[in-house]
Amino acid sequence: MSSEPPPAPSAAAAEGLAADLSAATLSKKQQKKDARKAEKAEKAAQRQQQQQPADAEDPFAANYGDVPVEEIQSKAISGRLWSQIGDLDDSSAGRSVLIRGSLQAIRPVSKKMAFVVLRQSMSTVQCVLVASADAGVSTQMVRFATALSKESIVDVEGVVSLPKEPLKATTQQVEIQVRKIYCINRAIPTLPINLEDAARSEADFEKAELAGEKLVRVGQDTRLNYRAIDLRTPSNQAIFRIQCQVENKFREFLLSKDFVGIHTPKLISGSSEGGAAVFKLLYNGQPACLAQSPQLHKQMALCGGFERVFEVGPVFRAENSNTHRHLCEFVGLDAEMEIKEHYFEVCDIIDGLFVSIFKHLTENCNKELETINRQYPFEPLKYLDKTLKLTYEEGVQMLKEAGTEIEPMGDLNTEAEKKLGRLVREKYDTDFFIMYRYPLAVRPFYTMPCYDNPAYSNSFDVFIRGEEIISGAQRIHTPELLTKRATECGIDVSTISTYIEVFSYGAPPHGGFGVGLERVVMLFCALNNIRKTSMFPRDPQRLVP
Repeated sequence: MSSEPPPAPSAAAAEGLAADLSAATLSKKQQKKDARKAEKAEKAAQRQQQQQPADAEDPFAANYGDVPVEEIQSKAISGRLWSQIGDLDDSSAGRSVLIRGSLQAIRPVSKKMAFVVLRQSMSTVQCVLVASADAGVSTQMVRFATALSKESIVDVEGVVSLPKEPLKATTQQVEIQVRKIYCINRAIPTLPINLEDAARSEADFEKAELAGEKLVRVGQDTRLNYRAIDLRTPSNQAIFRIQCQVENKFREFLLSKDFVGIHTPKLISGSSEGGAAVFKLLYNGQPACLAQSPQLHKQMALCGGFERVFEVGPVFRAENSNTHRHLCEFVGLDAEMEIKEHYFEVCDIIDGLFVSIFKHLTENCNKELETINRQYPFEPLKYLDKTLKLTYEEGVQMLKEAGTEIEPMGDLNTEAEKKLGRLVREKYDTDFFIMYRYPLAVRPFYTMPCYDNPAYSNSFDVFIRGEEIISGAQRIHTPELLTKRATECGIDVSTISTYIEVFSYGAPPHGGFGVGLERVVMLFCALNNIRKTSMFPRDPQRLVP
């Protein structure tokens, strides 16, 4: 990744923290309010139960209830057929089905009728309970269903039917006429965060504000504190499915180009990138650190006769960067390959790889992208079939002409990158481009200098929507030059002696790149914070859950 120094927390970050604190306060007030409601509902249910005949007198008592734990301890295989909620459609009408899901919503209509909504992943379906001897449904069964807590895990057996009017609150446009309902595991009556609150968009808040209504806003820290609940929102379900597709397409494309997947160690004896941003630890009494990159070992694999390799694995950065785009641990998508003549061969692989990823997401992930767009609206990414390449000097010149001065031979800071992204979009109509030939001083020690000017390097960065996602370069493959550059960068050569020695055995010219999976998804979907694309993020302040 970029070697720019970690920026200090911005005013926006401070405002975000304040918003989280405010949201947390609101959330606590809402929790107390929900707790009082739940307590009243429980007492009312108890009073009603005392006035009703005991379940033993209910002829349909076997059709509902809490399932004892011993019944779900892998006791037996019944052979029953289960249906997926997302598969239920018009063609399912009249068919008996068995489904399991989370109880998302409960709406009592009367003592004899109620609606419940079950959710499974990204799909929801409305279930209808109507007390009827013919259906085997009693008023006690309706009462049982309406007394369940939201997010409880429930099994429902019933018959699929077509509603008279289109359903707005569910993804599936069919209903299930419930015949049996069993609770597998009850959620606590009052959850730390309300799923409905966590799933709201900014448009929802604006609409409520115009109507004079105050809605609970779930702050980012609160979401991450209760991540297992937050992950249930439709947008989060979609985000991590998109992430899975990006990773799969990364593997698939590189495998089609004769790359071999490898795994490198994350415990190493010295810095893999240079600088002090490493997590240090003792390894059986020896000083060690967590790998900032698989870089050194990717190169060793090239020296070992693997012409093209890639890896998907964790990367660790000890930077104290409290920004919207930095994490202390992220998923690295790395690749390394032999170069026959020019490091643009690596750029061509990146071009084909990312265009194929973008096309795949656009053509095959409409449901997920639309779901994300409902909560976090964004413009579709613009990209060219043949990716634009600019030199560092051309990029700097574009910024200068627009009134932004860059430190001579310096790296671009975040604001300069964003501005350059806007300028490139205006001029070339693309959000995705490659900038190459960076100054050598701002690149890692193993970067190959330019043949015509050693102040520059055979390196490149790749940008999406004005933010860097990839750092790559041709690597130094001679031990003498590698030793010289490591020393110049302040690295103790003894800590990487085994790495340098490898290149004395004969090493082909080669180059490669590394990209953060979370950052790719964040920028493709134009999300405002990388924590939205990390399932359990690790940043300078967070080590749990």
